[in-house]
This record gives sequence, C-alpha cells and structure tokens, in this order.
Amino acid sequence: MISIIVAIAQNGTIGDKNALLWHIKEDMRFFRTTTSGHAVVMGRKTFDSLGSKPLPKRKNIVITRSDREFEGAFAAHSLEEAVRMAEGDEEIFIIGGAQIYREALAIADRMYITRVERDYEGDTVFPEIDYNHWKLTDEERHERGEEYEWPFAFLTYDRVR
Repeated sequence: MISIIVAIAQNGTIGDKNALLWHIKEDMRFFRTTTSGHAVVMGRKTFDSLGSKPLPKRKNIVITRSDREFEGAFAAHSLEEAVRMAEGDEEIFIIGGAQIYREALAIADRMYITRVERDYEGDTVFPEIDYNHWKLTDEERHERGEEYEWPFAFLTYDRVR
C-alpha cells in the first residue's frame, strides 16, 4: 500500500522556505508512530529539511535528479524507482515535498492528513485533491494541542476503487 502523510493548513499551505510553519507535538507523535518501521519516500529538499539525516527506524528513500549519495538513505531517480526499492513493505509512506506529493496522488491508496485549522502564508502548497476519488475513513479532532492553540484534525482517506 502506498500512503501519503502530510500536514496541511486550511488554505493548502504545507511549508515555507523548506520548513514547517507550525509545531504540533501531537502531529509529530502521529507521524513518528504511523511511519515507524516502514519505508519513507521523500524529495531531496525534504531530506535536507530534516538536517540531511535519515529518520530513525525507517527505510529512507530520497528522490533526486543528481548522483548524490545520502548517508543512511537510499537514492532513487523517480517515484516509481523509489516505490520499487520499498517493495515488500506493507505500507510505503510519501512524506514530501509538493512535487513528490503531486506525483504520488495518482498512485496512492491512502492519505493521512493532519488538517491545521488555520491559514498560514508559505511558498509551498499541497496539490489540489479531487475528493470524489477518496472516502474519509477516520477522523480525530482536537480543539487545541498541548502547546498549539488552534484546532487541528487527523483525517484518514482511502481511495475509492
């Protein structure tokens, strides 16, 4: 199964200058718990935004156009190659950025979306989702976080086949 995991502001923004715009402890915990033990596929800029270090307890696959090597991670030259490298994993997670998400929307089976109920200004937005192809299968709403003062929700969508 191929899954997208992403946090999206209500206006579609997912980042600015290769960084997250919010810090929601619950979202970080959800991401870590959900992706641990699985392959995570990301673009090179996303890898760099993680401090150029692989996420622990996950098979990290970085999509790049260059011949660059990534310490502790595997390099792939396309989303298709990255998915092939992760074959055998019961769930492969696409973790960004926007260009990789755009490509992955066509092949993903599931989306884990943390909907941040607030607008943020940023230079990176999530591609438009045609919700006619998706069914909401799980929803967990929070009025606020431990240290985050605005509402957010964990939403799981499965592709309608």
